[in-house]
Amino acid sequence: MVKHLGGLEEGNSPSFGIVNEYTYPDGELLGYHFDFYRIENTEEALDLGLEDYLNKDVWIFIEWPEKIEPLLPEERTNIKLEILGPETRQLTILP
Repeated sequence: MVKHLGGLEEGNSPSFGIVNEYTYPDGELLGYHFDFYRIENTEEALDLGLEDYLNKDVWIFIEWPEKIEPLLPEERTNIKLEILGPETRQLTILP
């Protein structure tokens, strides 16, 4: 998705760092990718500065959003990503 949006690098899960930052080729910020699998509660997300990230006008991708549901804005797009094969994915926009 990052490459499709014009990003410089390919998107990777930030499993160990919790957040990855992506830029456009000109250095402008494209967005952030969070993986909240390892957090225990919403307080940890707040300690990371999640509210500051969400207030920026950039793309925000979140894995395991159910772990921080009370912190997510009502106006958002939920996308389900399914692995269909080694190089094939299916994206579904959820209501």
